[in-house]
Amino acid sequence: MAEAALTARGLDKRFGGLRAVSGVSLDVHLGEIHAVIGPNGAGKTTLINLLSGDLRASAGEIALGGRDVTRFTQERRGLAGIGRSYQKTTIFAAFSVFENVRLAAQAHGARPLRMFASAAGDGAVNARAEEALRTVGLEARSDVTASLLSHGEQRQLEIAMVLATGPRIVLLDEPLAGMGRAEAGAIVALIASLKPGRAVLIVEHDMDAVFALADRLTVMADGCVIASGAPAEVRAHPAVRAAYLGDHGGPANGGPANGGAA
Repeated sequence: MAEAALTARGLDKRFGGLRAVSGVSLDVHLGEIHAVIGPNGAGKTTLINLLSGDLRASAGEIALGGRDVTRFTQERRGLAGIGRSYQKTTIFAAFSVFENVRLAAQAHGARPLRMFASAAGDGAVNARAEEALRTVGLEARSDVTASLLSHGEQRQLEIAMVLATGPRIVLLDEPLAGMGRAEAGAIVALIASLKPGRAVLIVEHDMDAVFALADRLTVMADGCVIASGAPAEVRAHPAVRAAYLGDHGGPANGGPANGGAA
């Protein structure tokens, strides 16, 4: 089996009396896409926030490449190799496409704040930004103001900003939200291309995309993992069918109804 880029053991998150994530463990391996799915309120986004450092776990441990990062802030986890995107696109709308990606690359450079040096003259930072734009297919749009991009292109830009930081693992929270079929198809192809040399964890409700992309699936319900494994195994799991459909019946192929997760 491929090396685990990120591991979580016994993660809990409590908000007062609410236990949003309960005893969750998972491994995300290099060269694989690991999808987390589940009904509304299952705890998927809370989980990804715990992994990225946006939230501090109430209990449990998180390791990146064997290094304990449980107590790391979001910023330290980013520098250690965790990159993430959010449900709502987060870009600098008034800046050009290239400037957005260069800022992300610069923030993870050896000297991110050089008071008397021009960022435009930093060859290493510019090279990382250019490579990230080539990877997502936006090199021809580098001079365009980010606010003028389509929704799908803004998602591509956000992924380029993540890639410019040189992440070991990429966390994507509902990257297909609000997209039409054509735009979604382009993003699915882009996500699939990210696997070499990286681990990818995706939270997504589009089941067609999930089963097209995922090497491994983790299904959550009520804050807990109810199944995890290869897509074919998980698809036929009785607890998964019950979580999506409310009973132990389901489609003839044993899979969850399309679009049932959130």
